[in-house]
Amino acid sequence: MKRAKVLLFSCVIPLSLSLRSQYGEPVDTKDGPSFQIDIPTKRLIPYEYVREADLIWSTRVWRCIDLREKINHSLLYPFDDITRTGLWIRNNHQWSLWTIIRQHVLNGDLRVFSPYNPYDVFGEKDGDQLKYPIDPAPGKNYYTDPEFRKTMLYYLGGLGTTSTVEEVDEMGEKIIIVDSITGIQSFKYPPPDTVWFTSKDIIQNRLKEDWFFDKERSVMDVRIIAIAPVVYDMQMDSDGKQTIVGTRELFWLYFPHCRFVFNNYFAFNDKNDAQRMSYDDVFWKRRFNAVAYKESNTFDRKIEVYRSGIDALYEAERIKEEIRIIEHDVWDY
Repeated sequence: MKRAKVLLFSCVIPLSLSLRSQYGEPVDTKDGPSFQIDIPTKRLIPYEYVREADLIWSTRVWRCIDLREKINHSLLYPFDDITRTGLWIRNNHQWSLWTIIRQHVLNGDLRVFSPYNPYDVFGEKDGDQLKYPIDPAPGKNYYTDPEFRKTMLYYLGGLGTTSTVEEVDEMGEKIIIVDSITGIQSFKYPPPDTVWFTSKDIIQNRLKEDWFFDKERSVMDVRIIAIAPVVYDMQMDSDGKQTIVGTRELFWLYFPHCRFVFNNYFAFNDKNDAQRMSYDDVFWKRRFNAVAYKESNTFDRKIEVYRSGIDALYEAERIKEEIRIIEHDVWDY
């Protein structure tokens, strides 16, 4: 087996060298009517300062951005992909929101907060309070900190299904392992591969935001506090098939810090390719559709606890309409 690998590797090297000599080095061609000279950078628009004394009314709302809706596709596409060799393939000109988040989490630019207490995995999912940060060692990131890389495996992906093909030795015979306690013999199977989440796996983005009326400026305003990507929660049934049992928040991010990253990436504009807005502009201008799934209340409960089906959608619309009515009543003389 080892000799075959050596022979195969020795054949690949001359082949790759011959292909390089045949196709040459990559070149920067003119892909469009003009060369891009200016690097697209934008100045981050800071939030308006708000005094506590000027807040005459406020409420906290949790919303869900369903990326399957057409209006939200600018946050979902284009898809990225990971090959079987572990190579991460991204679009050259545009990245999806998940690709941006994943890239800067790996680089250590964005601080990740666990959606639950790491010391009580069966406790309440209170990660939107940003209480459980996951930090690498000082001066390190995902690529240079082994412990941080091992921890982030669960938040950026997971382990796939175990192989059903037994592992063999150099002689081609199946490897047998013996339990040191029971003495039971069993075959050895290769470890499961790592399955990374890509853009197509992200189905939602959840927002935690505060709506308030600022009497100094006489405006109703909103501040997004945190954002969380969401995937399907998969479990294996008795037949060995993956089934959907719900949804799962991967992690939470502090949105004011994300703005410095989102401001440098442009979302797709289906009306004009030459005029694109940054992802920070998309959130700033509310160019997305979101449905409320929780509002600050006495019992701290979600809408799904006391409403279901279409009644839950009516309740979400009631929360949105209530905010609009309060703003209207301020100017109703």
